[in-house]
Amino acid sequence: MHRRITERLVIATHNPGKLAEMRELLAPYGIAAVSAGELGLGEPDETGDTFQSNARIKAVAAAQVAKLPAFADDSGLVVDALGGQPGIYSARWAGETKDFNAAMARIERLLQERDATTDDRRKAHFVSALCVAWPDGHLEEVEARVDGTLVWPPRGTAGFGYDPAFLPDGHTRTFGEMTSDEKHGLPPRGMGLSHRARAFVKLAEICLDPR
Repeated sequence: MHRRITERLVIATHNPGKLAEMRELLAPYGIAAVSAGELGLGEPDETGDTFQSNARIKAVAAAQVAKLPAFADDSGLVVDALGGQPGIYSARWAGETKDFNAAMARIERLLQERDATTDDRRKAHFVSALCVAWPDGHLEEVEARVDGTLVWPPRGTAGFGYDPAFLPDGHTRTFGEMTSDEKHGLPPRGMGLSHRARAFVKLAEICLDPR
């Protein structure tokens, strides 16, 4: 049986971009959210081999320490021509300094080496796996994706991570050129376009009650 979120919630991330998006998504539901960083929680080793398993690791670790329900996301960019890379290693490709410009340049270099210069050879998708874990071990898990094409050079300074290089299908602007409402705002503010917004809609249906 699904469980509703009715109390204070820990957002199990130290990524400021993810934290901002997750807080915006939760705001209409009146859920008081505190981040793992604000609670001084450490970052567990992400030893899973899927987005979902890594989201679970982060949510469970935060829930056990904070003694509160914890909400975690694991997401990344999957590039078809690179055999699914960087995938679950998307953040790690940016290195310790979180240099996503360097990570996007690395992807472009690999695509050029494979002669992936046309749109049909530059297909990619973002995946977001969400997990809410309770201290007693109960879990709620969902996953979603958004398909698109990689552009070069990157365009836009909004968003974070690989957003400036990702052009979602059916659109003329990258995630890096979109406002937060356009990228991940839910109706009526937005279309719930991003992978994280799409996963959140699934989670809201089973775990959240609008104010």
